[in-house]
Amino acid sequence: MAGISRAIRACAAASRRTLAAASGAALPKEEAAAGVRTAATGRRGRDQEDGRRVQWVFLGCPGVGKGTYASRLSQLLVVPHIATGDLVRDALASPGPFSKTLAEIVNHGKLVSDEIIINLLSRRLEEGEEKGELGFILDGFPRTIRQAEILEGVTDIDLVINLKLREEALLAKCLGRRMCSQCGGNFNVASIDIEGGNGGARMYMPPLLPPPQCESKLITRADDTEEVVKERLRVYHDLTEPVEEFYRARGKLLEFNLPGGIPESWPKLLQALNIEDPENKKSAAA
Repeated sequence: MAGISRAIRACAAASRRTLAAASGAALPKEEAAAGVRTAATGRRGRDQEDGRRVQWVFLGCPGVGKGTYASRLSQLLVVPHIATGDLVRDALASPGPFSKTLAEIVNHGKLVSDEIIINLLSRRLEEGEEKGELGFILDGFPRTIRQAEILEGVTDIDLVINLKLREEALLAKCLGRRMCSQCGGNFNVASIDIEGGNGGARMYMPPLLPPPQCESKLITRADDTEEVVKERLRVYHDLTEPVEEFYRARGKLLEFNLPGGIPESWPKLLQALNIEDPENKKSAAA
């Protein structure tokens, strides 16, 4: 990851003065490259011969569930899940003029610039190097051809998982998102039940409801309005879909159509990735 961090910093150097003026913080010094460990136990079919951990990317429209599935795989494969959305939200929560500028961009459904994302990701990778993290699952990066080219120039991405969901389900899912203002838990009040057209399968995604103690404390993200969500989807289709073609041309793209909610989609995703879930094996043996 040291090579990625160095290249990202080099790309961000031209914009550092502008960003520093807004954020008031400089990038930390470069750390030494970490060693290599063996692949995570339970992984099947996509092990690397050199024994290093996975270097994967998750693509997909905003709200499709990249974070949910990337986080689950992160725990299963024992590699860090790095979500640029979380990096942006952390920056929004930080005091200072930079967070205010960022809030204006996010609340209007616009994509955050490459310079800002590169700056935030570079810092996160350096923090990971200091902790001895190896491998990664990237969620939300790259989302432009320029970012994909940066990655390709400094590291070998093993696999790019492109999650897909019907747009009507995607819109309902985004508008149903809620967060507990006290514990920070994420929930979804949408109950999605869509009949399959042209012989397609029916899609059912049950709500993810909060526990009783959180029900009265639910809040909606400022950018989860129908107008903003539709704008996010439009921007994604215009600017980010070319990244799918970038990796498809290189034979690294796995396209996975979510058939429903987590209980239905998770085991099918593992099957598509040729991964065995130890929890599933325990249940079968019980």
